[in-house]
Amino acid sequence: MEEPDADGDEVLAVGSASAEPGTLDRGWLTIADLPTGGAERLPVAVANGAADGPTLWLTGGVHGDEATGVAVVQDAIAALGECLADLAGAVVAVPVVSPAGLRRNSRETYYGDEDPNRHFPDADAESARPAELQERIDARLYAAITGERPDDASEFAVETVGTDAAADALIDCHTAGVGSEPFAIRDRVLYGDRRTEDEAAALSETLGRIVDAFGLPVVREYPAAEYVEESLQRSTAGAVLNEAGIPAFTAELGAHSVVDDGLLDAGVAGVVGVAVELGLLNGSAVPEPVGEPGVGVDSAPVEFPVRRFRGPTTDAAGLVRHRVAAGDSFAEGDVLADVVDAAGTERATVRADDDGYVLGRAEGLAAYEGDPIGSLAVRDDGDLVVPREADEK
Repeated sequence: MEEPDADGDEVLAVGSASAEPGTLDRGWLTIADLPTGGAERLPVAVANGAADGPTLWLTGGVHGDEATGVAVVQDAIAALGECLADLAGAVVAVPVVSPAGLRRNSRETYYGDEDPNRHFPDADAESARPAELQERIDARLYAAITGERPDDASEFAVETVGTDAAADALIDCHTAGVGSEPFAIRDRVLYGDRRTEDEAAALSETLGRIVDAFGLPVVREYPAAEYVEESLQRSTAGAVLNEAGIPAFTAELGAHSVVDDGLLDAGVAGVVGVAVELGLLNGSAVPEPVGEPGVGVDSAPVEFPVRRFRGPTTDAAGLVRHRVAAGDSFAEGDVLADVVDAAGTERATVRADDDGYVLGRAEGLAAYEGDPIGSLAVRDDGDLVVPREADEK
């Protein structure tokens, strides 16, 4: 939260990190007690610019094995901390959202062995049981990001809420899969109970500007019905965007478990590009080592808009032999993979149902009936602003 100091200037504080104008401070955001004593804490860094302006939040490591996202948030806040005199606004960074996953290099935590990025608040989510720990942790972080008090009345409710530290935009840094192309996910903006269609259109337009400023190829999120079915409105970026109405997107930065130095540079450049787009930083004040957004990353191999698609699937069990690589474009009907038995005899051929390109292959060699063989970016002619209950194709 921002509190006046003795001279009347505003101090930006999140958890124990407290930064006067023109300074950077690091600290901890306490989010839960541990049964063996002590507390679960999230590292937080606050870069408070010398002048007033918007607040950009950066999060990484919500999946504990997604190393490049953590490093991007760490290095981006360090880079922006070097130009505080030129910064008009603030940047709040939480490099490790899931310490429990990071400790064991796992996508899930040991709190419940569920995806920790599907428990952020959603007013439409109904449950007869009390909220479990991961849901409480996500709600407390969401409260810090949005400035809203969490529903629980715990001691953590007071520490996490700070309306003056509320985000004006958020970038959630992830990685995809082994050998995956980097991309930025643009969620569809839902309208209905939360906002009118016109409000959703304005929010989507702002979102589009900051996603483009990041510099990676843009892939639209799943159609609305699938988006809600997958609980993506309860992901970090999904909840901040579609629940709180704050522009937010996800950056997918290659493979998990190791830091990809090339994509690290692209991620930092993308964050700084968004800071420039938001008016936090003048383009002429970008730190010298930071490259242009998209540095080192190839453009999308197709010119039409695309959306994420997990598939196509195989109708036969066997070993998948891919015929296209990440970054390759394809047309409807092209062969993407063959499925063979362990001796090498062909069992099935998997073809593309749409035009698009390959984001990455499914990990592992073996596949069962109904398993997707990869992650694709396929042609998307759907709307970017849709009713929440839309049955969009």
